[in-house]
Amino acid sequence: MATLSETFVKPQAQTAPSRDLSLRQLAWRKLTRNRAAMFGLVLLGLLSAYIIIGSFVFSEEYANHNDLSIRLQPPSMEHPFGTDPIGRDILARTIYGGQISLVIGLASVAISLVVGVLVGAFAGYYGGTVDSLLMRFTEAVLNIPSLFLLIIAAKYMGDKIHNFSLLGREFSGSLIVIILIIGLTSWMYLARIVRSEFLSLKEREYITAARALGVKNFRIIFRHVLPNTTAPIIVAATLGIATAILSEAYISFLGLGVRAPTATWGNMLEDATRYIENAPQIWFFPGLLILITVLAINFVGDGLRDALDPRTLAK
Repeated sequence: MATLSETFVKPQAQTAPSRDLSLRQLAWRKLTRNRAAMFGLVLLGLLSAYIIIGSFVFSEEYANHNDLSIRLQPPSMEHPFGTDPIGRDILARTIYGGQISLVIGLASVAISLVVGVLVGAFAGYYGGTVDSLLMRFTEAVLNIPSLFLLIIAAKYMGDKIHNFSLLGREFSGSLIVIILIIGLTSWMYLARIVRSEFLSLKEREYITAARALGVKNFRIIFRHVLPNTTAPIIVAATLGIATAILSEAYISFLGLGVRAPTATWGNMLEDATRYIENAPQIWFFPGLLILITVLAINFVGDGLRDALDPRTLAK
């Protein structure tokens, strides 16, 4: 029969290691226990290796080279993913198209993060008139259908910006338009999240003490309050990348997305509209990569949301 000392000492010994871990370590441990999140991380790692290592195997010139004598070829040893309607290698184009699709996702999310965090932080911290004005503006932008605006902007502004070269590669000017529109129409939900966090955190004792010591508002916002809102920001940014990739795929499928010579997974699907039955390889591989990427990002985002929840870190 267990003694009183064994009854009370054993549970303490089991929980002691958790108390010694930092919040970051606890979050990482919880994330690693989430099988879906780890599966998503593995998929993202494989996709990153695919588009990075693949660019050393195939040149961009080869990816854009067309040869009508081999158009619409099925998958083979020479062309594992087959060829498209003008004889370009689909495998090589998915590699370079994946790079641009991820750049669109990352760049547009970076823009939405900057705008959303600033609007939410100032609205939540200052309150009053500042809060009312910023939130009314946020609600007004939220009522604008972002996909419709993206289609209009891509149609009428995509050709206004000339192609440009960067790091030895040539990019379509429409790439800039799409990144800006997606970024500037996807910050509103993040602003609301950040605002709610600031409304609760600005009343904490350490913020009151900082004000009493004469610390400037900007320093309080960016050094004391904002670091404590990183968890929801990270989750929103992760899921925003998947949304941006899908948004680009939508308008590219309609023929209004990133234009030649720049390849993306979305505009590769545009080429497949007339060959859905006759040449399924044209839509299958880029569509599969979009599906895998979005699923992987959503798995990781859901895992981060659970891992960074302070109410469950100690579990």
